[in-house]
Amino acid sequence: MLSGEFITGIDLVDILLALFVLFFLGLVLYLQREGMREGYPLESDDERGRKDTATPVFYPQPKTFKLPHGRGELKLGYGPRDTRELALKRSAPWPGAPYVPTGDPMVDGVGPASYAERADYPDLTIDGAPRIAPYRVSPGFEVAEGDADPRGMPVYGGDGVKAGEVVDLWVDRSEAIIRYFEVAVDNTGEVPRKVLLPVPFADKKGGRKPGIYVEAIMAAHFAKVPTTKDETSVTRLEEDRISGFYGGGKLYATPDRQEPWL
Repeated sequence: MLSGEFITGIDLVDILLALFVLFFLGLVLYLQREGMREGYPLESDDERGRKDTATPVFYPQPKTFKLPHGRGELKLGYGPRDTRELALKRSAPWPGAPYVPTGDPMVDGVGPASYAERADYPDLTIDGAPRIAPYRVSPGFEVAEGDADPRGMPVYGGDGVKAGEVVDLWVDRSEAIIRYFEVAVDNTGEVPRKVLLPVPFADKKGGRKPGIYVEAIMAAHFAKVPTTKDETSVTRLEEDRISGFYGGGKLYATPDRQEPWL
């Protein structure tokens, strides 16, 4: 045994190699199963809704997650199916052909304006309070001395037209950073319509016409930005819808953005 073998014809190296191969095959199978928790079973591009048959060999068993703050349990197998009717049509009859919008893509949430069906409740801090909230209900948060305060600044769309004015800032209480500007939209009735503007889409400029500039959408689009059902919090679903609207404007805000450059 000390010389490297303990049974004639069977080497210790052979045993270790066999064990490694078995372990490696088991690891590949495990990773393959875990990697199929999202996006599976597959659905046909031709017949939307037709699913592949699940097999116990590859598809993983459902997992049960205990949600924080007394929200119970969530059991997930392969993820809930998205059953929304999309305002799209195929541009050609063959599989893989691109889809084109049939309505207002930014409002319908298709293409780059699409969003995931996330849970319709706010992210919470470790204490159970809404994680993202406006300054007006977040004591202890203020704009740092020496930094420009965006509140009161005009907001301009990509066409240079004034869309509204920043009336408040929404802070991420866990990360202590500003996530959104709250914008009171002009010309929307006696009570101004207030929408959230994600900070990454905002560009503060000075010069002759200082203000917050949003290249992604035009001034008229601010009247269509999805709103929150609560004035002091934003749900996960609402965050995705809002970001999707601005992201969709990168392609759909004007007709010329949809045309090829070459």
